[in-house]
Amino acid sequence: MIKDLTKTASKGISRRTILQGATALGGAAALSAMGARGAHAEPKKGGTLRLAMGHGNTSDSYDPATWDNAYVQVFATARHGYLTEIAADGSLVGEVAESWEASPDAKVWTLKLRDGVAFHSGKTVSAEDVIASLNHHRGEDSKSAAKPIVAPITDIKSDGPSTVVVTLENGNSDFPFILSDYHLPVMPAANGAIDPASNDGCGAYVVESYEPGVQATLKRNPNYWKSDRAHFDGVEILAILDSAARLNALVTGEADVIDRVDVNTAHMLSRSPNLKLLTTTGTQHYTFAMDTRAAPFNDNNVRQALKYAIDRQELVNKVLNGFGEVGNDHPIGRSNRFFAAELEQHTYDPDKAKHYLKQAGLDSLDVALSASDAAFTGSVDAGVLYSESAKAAGINIEIVREPNDGYWSNVWMKKPFCAVYWGGRPTEDWMFATAYASGVPWNDTYWENERFNKLLVEARSELDEEKRREMYFEMQNIVSNEGGTVIPMFASYVMAHSTAIATPEKVGANWTLDGFRAVERWWFA
Repeated sequence: MIKDLTKTASKGISRRTILQGATALGGAAALSAMGARGAHAEPKKGGTLRLAMGHGNTSDSYDPATWDNAYVQVFATARHGYLTEIAADGSLVGEVAESWEASPDAKVWTLKLRDGVAFHSGKTVSAEDVIASLNHHRGEDSKSAAKPIVAPITDIKSDGPSTVVVTLENGNSDFPFILSDYHLPVMPAANGAIDPASNDGCGAYVVESYEPGVQATLKRNPNYWKSDRAHFDGVEILAILDSAARLNALVTGEADVIDRVDVNTAHMLSRSPNLKLLTTTGTQHYTFAMDTRAAPFNDNNVRQALKYAIDRQELVNKVLNGFGEVGNDHPIGRSNRFFAAELEQHTYDPDKAKHYLKQAGLDSLDVALSASDAAFTGSVDAGVLYSESAKAAGINIEIVREPNDGYWSNVWMKKPFCAVYWGGRPTEDWMFATAYASGVPWNDTYWENERFNKLLVEARSELDEEKRREMYFEMQNIVSNEGGTVIPMFASYVMAHSTAIATPEKVGANWTLDGFRAVERWWFA
């Protein structure tokens, strides 16, 4: 079982690695294969993978601008290629982009495309395709969910058929990571634009059929350029939203792999010698967000009191059934490159919580916390446990059970104290810029911190890795001790598979199912 991937790629990443991307994806893939040989059987070809997922909607489509759940994300990585890929160890490797290099200020990025990569239709991937694929998410009329992350692009042009030059509004040392985003596959261009209804890709598998919200079937791409990937002959991806039905499909042999195992029934898997539980802890985290504009949450002493009034380990044990780890009131997980492992951990300390209440001029505190399973499974139970532990500090938390329907439109960012789910992001800048920067749409605590915002901009364009590490450490410290979010726990991705399935020794923790890439990385034993 893989419970925790604590070793990030930070020690092995140099300035040159990030700013001048290594050309050898094969080197990273070979490392993965060596790990697999050490603890697992040698990968072999054959068989049809049946993957049952707890996601998928009838409204899903081939348009990358609309992808918003793990089903379409896994389906996308099965058929598409991306400019870059986040490897299982958290490092960045080239995929369609063989190499990349930045200008000294990290504003201009030159991407060299890999030779010999072709779409399933036979068309060779070119700079024109890359430009059209990125432009699909840009512009005033774009409705893409990826529009914010490509908004800093001011210009994209080709410098020959296999070179793309991207100019940014400001320097961004993490730009190659952004190119790995699941919304940004490389798709074939025609007349300067992609066809968002097309299933043509340059990935490991070719689509044979697709019924949104039900299932997709694919066959191996015989011309796939990665010789050490795409081991299955075919793949069936099934949408089974009911967790009990999904588990039953695995138990009865109708599925080989499932995701989103119910942590309350995960123990049942240990009774079968033919099934294995697989967990990874990455960036997925659960929070209680405070509106820092509203009293009493506008006083940081109150916020600190609430952070010391929660028993984090109890929530991990009882809400997550141990499938996770405690959080430290900032959104950066252990799988992130610049995770501040040395930062002092907030622990349950009623006396310290009382101290902060006293600093706020209070003897006691009464607040209401809105929660619903729409926020995250078990959030109401988590709230009740929080309320019980807080009493010892003189804090009375009333749990308001909100309706599941309309939670994200009527409660989140509307009520002053509420439960929230975050999937996290692959880089520190990406996560902070999404939910903690001043004025961004998803800053759900409405938090403002001048020093934090200054560091955010400076770290983004800083090319010295050690200086960036120091900046992100300080930012995590600021969010943890001055921010408006209580982050008690990081939840593991909990999956299960038949013992007939083999996986690499290291499984990606950046998203579920090996960073969405189980379809091309796993094989039959």
